[in-house]
Amino acid sequence: MRSSRKPIKEQAIVITGASSGIGRATARLAAEAGARLALNSRDERDLLELTKALRTRGATVTMSVGDVGDEAAMAALAEAAARELGGIDTWVNNAGVSIYGRLEEVTVADARRLFETNYWGVVNGSLAALPHLRRSGGTLINVGSILSDTGYPLQGHYTASKHAVKGFTDSLRLELEHDGAPVAVTLIQPAAIDTPYPEHARSYLGVQPRHLPPVYAPEVVAEAILECAERPKRDVLVGGGAKAFQAMEKYTPRLGDRFKEALFFDGQRSDEPAGEDSLYRPQPGDARERGRYPGRVRRTSLYTRARLHPEQLLVGFAVAGAGYVIAKQARSGRR
Repeated sequence: MRSSRKPIKEQAIVITGASSGIGRATARLAAEAGARLALNSRDERDLLELTKALRTRGATVTMSVGDVGDEAAMAALAEAAARELGGIDTWVNNAGVSIYGRLEEVTVADARRLFETNYWGVVNGSLAALPHLRRSGGTLINVGSILSDTGYPLQGHYTASKHAVKGFTDSLRLELEHDGAPVAVTLIQPAAIDTPYPEHARSYLGVQPRHLPPVYAPEVVAEAILECAERPKRDVLVGGGAKAFQAMEKYTPRLGDRFKEALFFDGQRSDEPAGEDSLYRPQPGDARERGRYPGRVRRTSLYTRARLHPEQLLVGFAVAGAGYVIAKQARSGRR
């Protein structure tokens, strides 16, 4: 895996699920940095609104309406992006949907639909992107979840789909590295993010679902994605909460089970009635980066920053250590 790529301002970047949430935030930040963009969503109305807004600010943007679960649509997206942007440097598989409900209650049809987007969408996007990324070198970034590493009540099918995304991503990376292909593969695993995700999810709970804290701003994930587009990492947990979950699953899994059983059934239920979901069709006119999480939303993650910039952490320790030594010597000199 090459340690660095072109700067964002010189890149052509494809983003699926770009009309809201993490995808929309990533598109905005990439456009502000000067990237050329190919944006995808099922939601033509909101994707067109975003495309026009970014073009008004001077960005080079092309759009492609299509379902990531449709193999032909992803192939067409790749061909259009390569043709109109002069190639593809980074491809971001971001589109996702969710279902809240007990596994015994969720219909198999709904679960299959979720997998068409969350898992097969990643497969279709990756396989469409690879011929272009192999040709000139590039980065494939798949957005998983901290739930790729753990179980989670009331989001069982979503969790299973993100386990599948991790397995696919890790296996694909091995095959590409074995071939010596000039393609870096990154898995991004966010914690809870303040996007419209709970509002757009299909709910079997009788109420609108809600996140449990800590909750992070979508820009925290977008910044991690763009950092990996320039300096690829194997995988990145976004948010200290994600790291805590991963550690609990690895070192104290049964304690983690008890913790989730005690808090996560009632904790994921809001007092709001369930609204329209986007499992089978988008919600035009609801193109937002942020959700409506009522609590504190963390705008940064020191853990993720340290993961992406370990050299800055070392410098910080060195400065702190030097300051400690100087202060100690000064105190000794005054005696």
